[in-house]
Amino acid sequence: MPKLWEDSIEAHRRAVRDAAVEAAAALVAQQGLASITMSQIAKRAGIGRATLYKYFPDIESVLTAWHEDHIAEHLRRLTDVADHTDPAGRLRAVLRDFASITHQRHDGDLSALLHRGEHVTRAHQRLHAFIQDLVADAAAGGTVRDDVPAGELATYCLHALTAAGAMTSADAVGRLVEVTLTGLRPAPTGPE
Repeated sequence: MPKLWEDSIEAHRRAVRDAAVEAAAALVAQQGLASITMSQIAKRAGIGRATLYKYFPDIESVLTAWHEDHIAEHLRRLTDVADHTDPAGRLRAVLRDFASITHQRHDGDLSALLHRGEHVTRAHQRLHAFIQDLVADAAAGGTVRDDVPAGELATYCLHALTAAGAMTSADAVGRLVEVTLTGLRPAPTGPE
């Protein structure tokens, strides 16, 4: 099969998949999780039900694909935010953006459905490793404590900033980030 033909088929498959995923996400936003059907997803995506079932066996798999895309976009966004020149600035920017992302809430039922499974575990591992590297770089520069392993500090940051999901305002999220950053500061070296 010629390369152009392969590219065209793959592009078509991706377009159909993306249309179904976007349709499902829009329907959940409009109607809630409990009331959507595969027929509604197919109709909104502009494809037949049989075509939809070739790509996804059920609603949960469509929403899982949407969540995987959503997580990948968040990780790309955090990587882009880490475009500061100094390690402390990179860490601060990423932690602020992570808290902001966490502050944006999902529907409770949808969140319970989507925040399980291997894709979430893999994404969390990638995020943890990314934060750990940022912490290690900042510690090497002297702006973050080095008396605690970077992996433990990354865990601290992620757990602390997960609380941003319960905050009622952007100002509260900002304060949470500052408190978290305070916990990363090097311990004073002067006499006690």
